[in-house]
Amino acid sequence: MHLNRKSVVSFTVFSALLTLILIFSLSWALYDYYRAAPQPIKASDTETAVQTRENEAMTIIALGDSLTRGTGDETGRGYVGIVSEQLKRDSDKQVIIHNIGINGQRSAQLKEQVKKQEIQRQIGMADAVLITIGGNDLFQGGQTLMNIDPKEIEKAQNIYSANIQSIFETVRSINSEAAIYLIGLYNPFIELEDSELTTRAVTEWNQRSAELSSEFPRTIFVPTFDLFQLNVNDYLFSDKFHPNRDGYKMIADRVAALLSRQEGVK
Repeated sequence: MHLNRKSVVSFTVFSALLTLILIFSLSWALYDYYRAAPQPIKASDTETAVQTRENEAMTIIALGDSLTRGTGDETGRGYVGIVSEQLKRDSDKQVIIHNIGINGQRSAQLKEQVKKQEIQRQIGMADAVLITIGGNDLFQGGQTLMNIDPKEIEKAQNIYSANIQSIFETVRSINSEAAIYLIGLYNPFIELEDSELTTRAVTEWNQRSAELSSEFPRTIFVPTFDLFQLNVNDYLFSDKFHPNRDGYKMIADRVAALLSRQEGVK
């Protein structure tokens, strides 16, 4: 087929325009694709996201016996509730506390409790773990006072120590970062007969608890004996065993101060 000069020129112009349109279409498609595609995450962005999550909330799990439950405080708060109030007041973070203490619980029962799946899930999410345990092991519902036998107390202490070590090991295997606060015993019977013997028993018990705590990272023993040593009856509930509101307030002040310092709550 013979094409004249005019036809050749027209065909050339048409081809050039078509090529330009194709190039433009391809360029726009590529631009639209890369604009919609997810962008690589910078390290700084990841760090910012982590810091944001860390600042959002502080989660605390409280384990143990009737002191964790707050028995004796007519307001129902106990030291755990007061700690929660203080942290919420003083912190920029949201504070979440799970109180799963059980009245009358002993260390052997707590050792089994921390093996339960739901409890382990909560421990794994915690920034701090609060524990009150041992008072029922030592005083055994007042039976220890009926016959203060150093050999029986030593036997109870050895069992308690083994249980506490197991509890610490379990918590640490689930959560290596959370701080653990083991709250020590006070002597509610310091003004009764044989107070010298009960004081010695509580002091030695606390010493062993402190030693066990020192063997684990980020595990802090919180003494309370000195708080109740003077005028103990002013800080006890009517059962002369559990703290009253003022007694719990003293414990809470000490725990909250340690939490604030260790966890950077302020």
